[in-house]
Amino acid sequence: MKSAEIKDMSVQDLQERIEAEKAKLASLKVQHAVSPVENPSIIKKSRRDIARMLTILRQKNPKC
Repeated sequence: MKSAEIKDMSVQDLQERIEAEKAKLASLKVQHAVSPVENPSIIKKSRRDIARMLTILRQKNPKC
């Protein structure tokens, strides 16, 4: 997900998307622990997307 796309999202949408991505990441970690994932860079990309969304969320809403 691009930063420009994330910046266009509302605070509520960002929070929902972050929760969904965290759930997806947890699922990927479990799958990888049981049997290796074909493309482990998916886990890395998911972590980066979460970090990017959290950064922009904090810029939009410093109280968060």
